[in-house]
Amino acid sequence: MSDMLPKLFFVHFRDTSFIAENQGEMIGFLIGFVSQTFPDEAYVHFLGVHPNFRKHGVGRMLYDRFFDAIRQRGRHVVRLVTSPVNKQSIAFHTHIGFQIEPQDTELDGIPFYRNYDGLSNDRVLFVKRLPD
Repeated sequence: MSDMLPKLFFVHFRDTSFIAENQGEMIGFLIGFVSQTFPDEAYVHFLGVHPNFRKHGVGRMLYDRFFDAIRQRGRHVVRLVTSPVNKQSIAFHTHIGFQIEPQDTELDGIPFYRNYDGLSNDRVLFVKRLPD
């Protein structure tokens, strides 16, 4: 999993990026940051949980740490994107309270934004509003 994590994330976003460990081994990570454009928003760039530790609360724990960190910075809206074919990500994020932003195009009942990240790079857009 560490091959997926360039050091720059933990240098430039160290207060909003987190690693979960079990017995000294990394089992999950969340890379997030506060928006420089929208003063109430934060963005989750990447969440990863080792397959052996999925459905053990690791992802939720990482998100809880992120939510606490951004609330301390006055942020109450969290956004993220995923691929419309990534059913696990879609299920996980809706399970923890993210809402899918409405779009005109759907795949298997999931609204998505066509060509969001360039030609043929469709994305599901999520948002979650945090209580104060």
